[in-house]
Amino acid sequence: MTTFFLNELGIACALGRDVDQVATALFADDTPRGVAVTDAVTGAATSLGLVPGALPSLDDMPVELRGRNNQLLRLALAPLRNAVAEVVARHGADRVAVVLGSSTSGVGESEDAHRYFQAHGTWPEAFHYRQQEMGTPAMFVATELGLRGPAHVISTACSSSAKAMASAARLLKAGMADAVITGGADSLCRFTVAGFSALGSVSVARCNPFSANRNGINIGEGAALFLMTREPGPVHLAGWGETSDAHHMSAPDPDGKGAERAIRDALARAGIAASDIDYVNLHGTATPQNDAMEAGAVQRTLGVDVPCSSTKPLTGHALGAAGAIEAGLCWIALARNPDRRLPPHWWDGEADPALAPIRLVRPGERADAPLRHALSQSFAFGGSNAALILGVG
Repeated sequence: MTTFFLNELGIACALGRDVDQVATALFADDTPRGVAVTDAVTGAATSLGLVPGALPSLDDMPVELRGRNNQLLRLALAPLRNAVAEVVARHGADRVAVVLGSSTSGVGESEDAHRYFQAHGTWPEAFHYRQQEMGTPAMFVATELGLRGPAHVISTACSSSAKAMASAARLLKAGMADAVITGGADSLCRFTVAGFSALGSVSVARCNPFSANRNGINIGEGAALFLMTREPGPVHLAGWGETSDAHHMSAPDPDGKGAERAIRDALARAGIAASDIDYVNLHGTATPQNDAMEAGAVQRTLGVDVPCSSTKPLTGHALGAAGAIEAGLCWIALARNPDRRLPPHWWDGEADPALAPIRLVRPGERADAPLRHALSQSFAFGGSNAALILGVG
């Protein structure tokens, strides 16, 4: 059986700009990091998961490849560059693929361009229509690294980058590539914040998943990239499951049947039992319907004893990048975690009696033994469900 190794991780999100910063902030047990109130995106004070600090310049790139999404990708690419150069030297640039997930691409740049057009009657010189095309992030990565293998973007809302990782594994299995840069990126913009606000799904304060007092999400941004190969690495993609229940355009199926089937398919593909899962990164958006559906699906498939947490109170919901970022947090918990710390679940502690009970990780909690398998769940608009199992050993 082919094993798909996640040899390198580059990550940037509200918790930090690299693996070490993210790991330190993720496992902090004194106070939640990441999401904070800012007016930088909408002009009004909003709790958002904004990547800290200045992003790399793209002035050396053609106009159509510039934009915040690709700046996030350049930041996340930094720790992968040497390893990618090695696989290119070994296999050739045409044998290295790029499969990413995104839901915004260059929407933020399009917003700015439209405001300029309304004021001046012409489009700004710094804008090109291709900035907002969904395929542009993959084109950017391929151009940045001189790659000539397959390159495409999957856009299925919040499951995008989780599905991209499954697609990357299929490319390797089919022999269409010898290495794949996979993951995703999404950048904050007014469009996404306004859209979720119109649905009544945005929380003014830090989100509060699985609480009786939960009232919506915080939008976030970020990028996470893996170098996936058949060559041994610290973590492998043990299994994945993908389903589509098509229950509603934005609301999940309250029975959670599609989510449950995705989890069971991932377990079957990994060849492990539910009891082998040591930690679950929940989709955990803090919306009433998602949390209710997910709690039931987790209880039915995994029971009530497996440690679970939603990390969205830390990163915000990074939409198309969420699946890869949260897989990245699982990668950190498996490979950069000698103290066996569990990613904490930050909330007010007021359980909703209407939800199926699941075990939520307390800040500072540690596993009894080193983690071997972590499950990351992503459940998107339109009933697009994805579950990834990462493993070590």
